[in-house]
Amino acid sequence: MADPLLFNPRTYDPQGFDAETHRLLRATVDWFEARGKRRIIEDYRTRAWLADFLAFSAKEGLFATFLTPADAAGESTDKRWDTARIAALNEIFGFYGLDYWYAWQVTILGLGPVWQSDNAAARARAAELLDQGEVFAFGLSEKSHGADIYSTDMLLTPDGDGGFLATGSKYYIGNGNAAGLVSVFGRRTDVEGPDGYVFFAADSRHDAYHLVKNVVDSSKYVSEFRLEGYPVTAADVLHTGRAAFDAALNTVNVGKFNLCTASIGICEHAMYEAVTHASNRILYGRPVTAFPHVRRELTDAYVRLVGMKLFSDRAVDYFRTAGPDDRRYLLFNPMTKMKVTTEGEKVIDLMWDVIAAKGFEKDNYFAQAAVEIRGLPKLEGTVHVNLALILKFLKNHLLDPAPYEPVPTRLDAADDDFLFRQGPARGLGSVRFHDWRPAFDAYASLPNVAVLREQADALCEFVTTAAPDAEQSKDLDLLLAVGQLFALVVHGQLILEQARLTGLDEDVLDELFAVLVRDFSAHAVELYGKDSATERQQTWALGAVRRPAVDEARSARVWERVEALSGAYEMAP
Repeated sequence: MADPLLFNPRTYDPQGFDAETHRLLRATVDWFEARGKRRIIEDYRTRAWLADFLAFSAKEGLFATFLTPADAAGESTDKRWDTARIAALNEIFGFYGLDYWYAWQVTILGLGPVWQSDNAAARARAAELLDQGEVFAFGLSEKSHGADIYSTDMLLTPDGDGGFLATGSKYYIGNGNAAGLVSVFGRRTDVEGPDGYVFFAADSRHDAYHLVKNVVDSSKYVSEFRLEGYPVTAADVLHTGRAAFDAALNTVNVGKFNLCTASIGICEHAMYEAVTHASNRILYGRPVTAFPHVRRELTDAYVRLVGMKLFSDRAVDYFRTAGPDDRRYLLFNPMTKMKVTTEGEKVIDLMWDVIAAKGFEKDNYFAQAAVEIRGLPKLEGTVHVNLALILKFLKNHLLDPAPYEPVPTRLDAADDDFLFRQGPARGLGSVRFHDWRPAFDAYASLPNVAVLREQADALCEFVTTAAPDAEQSKDLDLLLAVGQLFALVVHGQLILEQARLTGLDEDVLDELFAVLVRDFSAHAVELYGKDSATERQQTWALGAVRRPAVDEARSARVWERVEALSGAYEMAP
């Protein structure tokens, strides 16, 4: 029987969505299943461009329906920017192959500056290109500067007729080989400082657009391109000055979220393969799954994966409820990017320890999962960058809650238009949050939820009595350890909120929190060992270490759920 907590193409029925969304999600699954495992793996191994997939998307209007905001949709009532269904499609793409997801993800990034723009002509052009099945690209990063947009070397020189000639290179630009529209960030040569920034739309088919190469060995086309005197007219300009800078950061806010659900899809497919293999592999006269350490590793992988899904699903609700007076998504977004994707790495590693050499075989999905899962924590900012961002919210979240109305589950067919009018990308220190404690209190009867609550309370004490001083605050190595502790509290909070909304099995929830308690203790020990940790901080760190509550009967019941995944799904050959 299929596990209701995991995506399974055999039983997938996306409840809660409107009819057209349901049709497109199911049609996408059916296309991959009809293509078959052998063909998908062969395309991955031979680095084939995704022409067939993009043709399917164009025929079905998939990208156009999911990525056109309602105010650019014309007569269509099905087009909208709906984070819930975008998340569902991320998971499907991750499940079948990250290359498919990547073409979609960088299209989302390329559209970000366009949908934030007041340039009606550019918006209409983007909507038309989506209808034609085109993909998009986001020309931000550069070879010498990465995503340091303060230092861009894409230069726009006035042409004397009210326009510009753009010259410069961009690097790590997905879809740069085929994009109908590339949103390019640059700066004017005649204006100093932030007022000189410009975001403009370019066409990869233009004679002044020169594709240099694919910088990775993959079906993903992660391009280097160069513009040589590319003509930029007023019709091509999307943003100027500080608004261009804000559009860059706010686009990443929109696109960063997609990494978490892609990671979930990867882990789900890999888990079916790993559990099926381990259950049918006989070692020393017994199935591999008879060994206690194997059961622990696979159970840990399963509950971590469930936690990834719970957190991400709940984060969707905060994205969809966001507005000028509710910017809680600005914390939950880097959490999905950093915490969920690094959990994905742990899930794959746990399973790989079990299946060992099987994880390298070329005819399995697992081999590509083990490679691709590594990339997600490193896209849209590294783990370190996102942890540093998360730390900006620590005091307000832990110590200074504000009243908010409860946020419901958001699967309604609404357009998430606020994501394209986020406003200036600053003021993070003023963002307020609802009280995190009630989510824990609702499950106070579960032993490991209670233990993590003790550790969370201890972290509040740390912030008030042993927080890094001004000098220590320059030590990013120390701060990142604190960030990991804080992230676990936020992770646990949204998991508990979603568990309450969905009626999650309490055995699974308590088993998951046993893992989170171990994680908190491990990060506390890491903090203890930091070079600059003070004596008070060291004492606090050791005092925050806790042992999870052990319940063999609970663990056995959760193991039964894991064991039942054996044979639950195998992709058509």
